[in-house]
Amino acid sequence: MTSSVYGANPIPEVNVSPEAISRGRVIAVLSLTVFLALAAYYFVGVDEGMTSVFGKTMVIHEWVHDSRHFLGFPCH
Repeated sequence: MTSSVYGANPIPEVNVSPEAISRGRVIAVLSLTVFLALAAYYFVGVDEGMTSVFGKTMVIHEWVHDSRHFLGFPCH
């Protein structure tokens, strides 16, 4: 006897616990994501060479210069 593909259940049953990720881990990942997003926003949108006070160069400003124009931030 051959088994029919249409009669078999194509999706195997998977037991997933309702709390697959702990609450502390979710908070840590969200906090890190928010921090990195704010850092990216600062360097692309707000910096305008302010970090050059420490390094005496406008390297970060030049790296993100085109993205500033693309996103609509004024820079000069």
